[in-house]
Amino acid sequence: METMMHTIRRKTLNPPDLPDTLVEGHSQAVLVQGGARVLLSSQVGIDAGGQLAGHGLSEQTESALDNVERLLSGLGGDLLQVVMLRIYLVEFARYDQHVVIEALKNRFPIAPPAATWLIVYGLAEPEWLIAIEAEAVLPEFASESQAIATQEVLAAADDAVRS
Repeated sequence: METMMHTIRRKTLNPPDLPDTLVEGHSQAVLVQGGARVLLSSQVGIDAGGQLAGHGLSEQTESALDNVERLLSGLGGDLLQVVMLRIYLVEFARYDQHVVIEALKNRFPIAPPAATWLIVYGLAEPEWLIAIEAEAVLPEFASESQAIATQEVLAAADDAVRS
């Protein structure tokens, strides 16, 4: 298989005539050109064994972001390539949003992705407080072996969530 190098251009947009969302750890918009779009399923605050990372929003947020980072790593990427987040926060954690904001600011200190926040009645399991969906733009697969390794990582992650 032929190796191809692709250039990805990414620019965050935070116009001065819109509210400053950088203080909340996300950008108003992200313009991306080139690369391969990757859509990640919602990640929640559980570890690879399917165990709850903790009962607090902080632990679950960090674990969900760790899971996003692991998925991207398996694809040869990292959090810098995330262009969009969708954050689902359960209703009774609504007033603890500052915990999520701090986690986002720590994980995305420069050029943070765009984000949509949704307050939901509940998630699939009653102890889950947050779910984070991500979209990233990565270079094309460099080789067949990388594509196979990625499929194995994704299959293992799927199995962990189902158990």
